[in-house]
Amino acid sequence: MRIRRAAGVAVALVTSVVALICVPGAATGYAIQYCAQIPIVGGIPPWGFHTGAPITGPTGSYARGHGDINLAANTVSGILCQVDRAAGHPDRLIVMTVGPRLLAHSHYATMWGFPGNVMKITVTVQSSTDPGCRVGTVGDVVLFASYNGVRSDSVQFTFPESCADHDHLYHGPQVNNQVPPL
Repeated sequence: MRIRRAAGVAVALVTSVVALICVPGAATGYAIQYCAQIPIVGGIPPWGFHTGAPITGPTGSYARGHGDINLAANTVSGILCQVDRAAGHPDRLIVMTVGPRLLAHSHYATMWGFPGNVMKITVTVQSSTDPGCRVGTVGDVVLFASYNGVRSDSVQFTFPESCADHDHLYHGPQVNNQVPPL
C-alpha cells in the first residue's frame, strides 16, 4: 500500500512539473487562467463576447465580457476583462464594470462592409494589474455583431492616455459577439 501511495505522489509531482514546463509562460509568472473573475455564461446572454482563444505566445491580447441590457430604458450592465502580454513582462489584466447608460445601439449598422447590430457602452476599470491603468479610469467599448451568416464581428476598446495600452480592436472570424437587436 505504501509503495502505491508513494508511486501516486511521484506521478502527481512529475505531472505537475511537466505541466509547468509545457504551458507557455507558466514558469515566468504569466496568468494561465485568463479573466477568471468573469464567469462564463451558458447559452446566449442578453449581450456578450469573446475575442477568440486566450494568448498562447509571448505577446498578444484577449478579452471577454457579458451582461444585461434594457433597450427600452437605454441601460446596460455587466462585466468585462482584458489581458495584455508583452514579451518579457508579466501579463496586465484589467477588469471593468459596464454602464449604467447605453451610449448607442442600432440594428441597422454596417461595419466592415456587412450589416449587423452595434452597441456602444461605457466601462470603468474595477481592478487592474497594470500600474499605468488605474482603478476608476473610464473608457468606451463598441461591440459589432454581423448577421446573415457572416462572421465579421468586432470589439473595440478606447481609453484615455493613462490606459491607452489597452486600446485594442479585435476583428474577424475568431471574435464572437452577441448584440441584441432593437
